[in-house]
Amino acid sequence: MKKITIVSILLTTSILILGGCNKKEAATAVDQKMTIRTQQVHTQEVDQTYEYTAIVEANAVNNIAPLTGGRIDHIYVEVGNRVSKGKVLVQMNENSLKQAKSQLDNLKASFNRIDELYKVGGTSKSDWDAIKTQLDVAQTNYDNLLENTRLISPISGVITQRNYDSGDLYGGLPIVQVQQINPVKMNINLSESLFKKVKVGTRVSVKVDAYGDEEFQGKVSLIYPTMDGATHTFPVEVQLANTDSRVRPGMYARVTLNFGRENHVVVPDQAIFRQQGSGNRYVYVYKNGKVSFNQVEIGRHLGDAYELLSGNVADGDMVAVTGLARLKDGLEVNVEKQ
Repeated sequence: MKKITIVSILLTTSILILGGCNKKEAATAVDQKMTIRTQQVHTQEVDQTYEYTAIVEANAVNNIAPLTGGRIDHIYVEVGNRVSKGKVLVQMNENSLKQAKSQLDNLKASFNRIDELYKVGGTSKSDWDAIKTQLDVAQTNYDNLLENTRLISPISGVITQRNYDSGDLYGGLPIVQVQQINPVKMNINLSESLFKKVKVGTRVSVKVDAYGDEEFQGKVSLIYPTMDGATHTFPVEVQLANTDSRVRPGMYARVTLNFGRENHVVVPDQAIFRQQGSGNRYVYVYKNGKVSFNQVEIGRHLGDAYELLSGNVADGDMVAVTGLARLKDGLEVNVEKQ
């Protein structure tokens, strides 16, 4: 009997000890859950304005130079001069042109004689064809020399470079450069999310550092049809009329597009997690004791919060704002009481 009693006591003690250990392990497991702080997010109206930096460029740039070498007889313009389309800018030496003109005139006279004979049956079609071919070649040669002897401006603009003086031998550099600065243009890269919103003709405002906060009005003049696969952006050209020529190529500009106001979820900047090694952003949404990993696209920075352009985060959701680097999708967590 005594042996049975002792065994019973030992069994009972063991059960109590094991039960106590299980309770301690369960309590420890609960205590080992990561504790985070959360914040509720809300939808609000956000101005859909986007600012980009750009360098002002001339609408067109032409380098004026002959196709062949030679002596520069006269340059009619200086840097800063305004020129109209069709104005003669440079006169090259005319010796080659004069020789080509003399050859052309002789061939014209020969062709006229052959042509008269051919009409009355005094020469063959092959002879007529031969002289006509020579005349056509001479005419083309003369036209090319004429174009490269009197160098004209193909656009209206301003002279921005002059690399020679009258009497110099042409050495490869453009003799002068003319830029069209009415209008000017700027190139910016827009996010893929704006592809459906922006249109040719969309109005933009431009601020140039040289003029402080003064705003110039421009418009979108060209939308490139391709998207950069790495950055998910696409190029857009913005044009500024610049009728008074105050804005000059090379100036630093800020271009702003405004697409009105839209309701978007806004999250604290502390809730945005950037994955190392990529430009992707994520938000951890807390629900039913767990956090879920949600990729988002952020928009404007609004003080201490970010506008979300896309992502599975809804109005009223609770998002994690601490411990983001240690969280993972589906992790069970405790929430610090506010």
